Amino acid sequence: MKDYSIKNLRNVGLIGHGATGKTSLAEALLYYANTTDRLGKIEDGTTVMDYDQEEKRRGISLSASMAYFESGNTKINLVDMPGYFDFQGEVVQGMRAVDVATIVVCGVSGVQVGTEKAWDYCNKIKLPRAFFINKLDRENAHFDKTLDELKEKFGMSVVPIQYPIGRENDFDGIVDIISKTAIKVDKKSLKCENIDIPEDLVDKVDECKQMLMESIAENDEELLDKYLNDGELSDEDLYLGLVKGCAQGEIAPVLCGSATKVVGIKSFIDNIINCFPSPEYSLSQKAKNLTNNEEVFITVGDNKPFSAMVFKTIADPFVGKISLFKVITGKVGGDVSVLNSNKEKTEKLNHLFFMRGKNQVPVQEIIAGDIGAVAKLQYTGTGDTLCSQGFNIMYDKINFPTAVMPMSILPKAKGDEEKISLALSKLSEEDPVFKVERDTENAETVVWGLGETHLEVIASRLKNKFGADVILQEPKVPYRETIKGKADVQGKHKKQSGGHGQYGDVKIIFEPRNDGELDLEFVDKVVGGSVPRNFIPAVEKGIRDCLSNGVLAGYPVIGLRATLYDGSYHPVDSSEMAFKIAASIAYKKGLEGAKPVLLEPIMSVEVLIPDEYMGDVMGDINKKRGRVIGMEQEGKLQKVIAEVPMAEMFTYSTDLRSMTQARGSYISKFARYEEVPPTEVAKILDETRRLREEA
Repeated sequence: MKDYSIKNLRNVGLIGHGATGKTSLAEALLYYANTTDRLGKIEDGTTVMDYDQEEKRRGISLSASMAYFESGNTKINLVDMPGYFDFQGEVVQGMRAVDVATIVVCGVSGVQVGTEKAWDYCNKIKLPRAFFINKLDRENAHFDKTLDELKEKFGMSVVPIQYPIGRENDFDGIVDIISKTAIKVDKKSLKCENIDIPEDLVDKVDECKQMLMESIAENDEELLDKYLNDGELSDEDLYLGLVKGCAQGEIAPVLCGSATKVVGIKSFIDNIINCFPSPEYSLSQKAKNLTNNEEVFITVGDNKPFSAMVFKTIADPFVGKISLFKVITGKVGGDVSVLNSNKEKTEKLNHLFFMRGKNQVPVQEIIAGDIGAVAKLQYTGTGDTLCSQGFNIMYDKINFPTAVMPMSILPKAKGDEEKISLALSKLSEEDPVFKVERDTENAETVVWGLGETHLEVIASRLKNKFGADVILQEPKVPYRETIKGKADVQGKHKKQSGGHGQYGDVKIIFEPRNDGELDLEFVDKVVGGSVPRNFIPAVEKGIRDCLSNGVLAGYPVIGLRATLYDGSYHPVDSSEMAFKIAASIAYKKGLEGAKPVLLEPIMSVEVLIPDEYMGDVMGDINKKRGRVIGMEQEGKLQKVIAEVPMAEMFTYSTDLRSMTQARGSYISKFARYEEVPPTEVAKILDETRRLREEA
């Protein structure tokens, strides 16, 4: 392993819509740089980046994975991120580690939803970005058309620095616009050779170079003066201006090629080195100085003690926990104790390594700006800060998307509950988006994810990694019962069977609470000692013990007021137990006679969508028995505020995605309980009876 300085590092993220060829591009880069000895293929399950069993089975990336290669004096770290929207959390983690994002676009499909989302996220976190137009060897692939789409969608900052030679099946080379060199790839040997720029492309290349000069000059006053005075900029000026413009997010260079045919890969590597910013250009990291609790901004560099941010955790059942981190300041060698400033715990870093897919490459030292990994940290999780003792800082946390889709998880085999519980806690360390809850009322374990596929993958990993087979199903809705009417009832418990008898007698009025509170309101209006004072708490306890079972379908009862106003007792046979039983008799009679009703949880939902989907989304909310409360503008999007019954929301993540071509997002939280419409009550009662009979 060579010694690198921060100037010779590049951290490149590959992001974009699903199936644009991000993993294939990583594969081509590793192969061309002689890091791998064969070109891995997704369909054969032989790629470096998609090494997980589930990724091979599905043929898509499910988690951010990384590898590095060397070209000359430069070390290039690649982070390949999933394009499928259920794995947005992986993108958030990966983006925290890179200094420039390459948004991979398909030359056939052009700009897709994932392209827009990737661009918006880069804007949000102020990350430099470039485009790579891939699959130019495919039928109907068109570089110029895709470039125009990118310009139209994202503005004039999008400028080409490469141009393809040939189209579709004849695509076999690239022209580098700054150096005006053309490289052709032999389709059989995959070797590159320099050629003259084809005559029909000379004018086009000149036009692109002019466009690039203007973009760079517009973003740099010094270069603008030079451009206005001399009428052009030197290649050196262009490279310098491009690095600066890219680092500031003012310019998004466009590259092109075909990952599976390894066309354009040599030029891409050259441009990563010459045109992409190194970590020294990256934005200062927001942090908190724990000594004085002040907010500080820390630049990536080696002039301070060691500090690093853990951006990803891998739960490996054999190796244990692997923590991937980016060094922000200083450097770190093996066998050293550092502070986890989030947990205020000391961690021992033994055996540092670089990741290359699933393989670990041992290393002695990791410098500022580089990405490394360490195994078996005891306390450290994703988003934590590791730093030298005495350099007490804590980097800003990673903001993950909120999990919106719940599923109940059941073991296929009895006795697997403990194994599943342990495995779920390990998987939630690996995937901070995924949440686990225990629903004690329905005796269910509920897992939350970003969509159906996210949760299916969790279930598959439980089986493959931890040997726990599970079933996923919709969670039970936590219905409630209450009363709408009033009932004045007597509950009498009298038992004589020789020796000590039992006697308790109460008269209670049951009615709804009218103050909006859900807990039982117990009112004592007994006068003249008809129920002795020492037995009144037993009456209340008797009612409270019954609240977990309503009279309609056995759901817990809320919003109840019980007024004890009379009763009678026996000087010898009355006891606390007798009065508790009497209260429970009264409870059953009272609820049956006071118009019992079923209540369902209502969720407060906020949906963010582009204007054009407004009609579909509002129509769908009405279909789900919901009601729209309001709308407001939020940036370029519309926010629809609505209330929808929980029972209708379990698959909303999938529904919204298909309605809005994955452009919509939503969050929801519990608002209150409301009466179930009469048309739904019978269905719910039948389903509840069926489930109870099965149990």
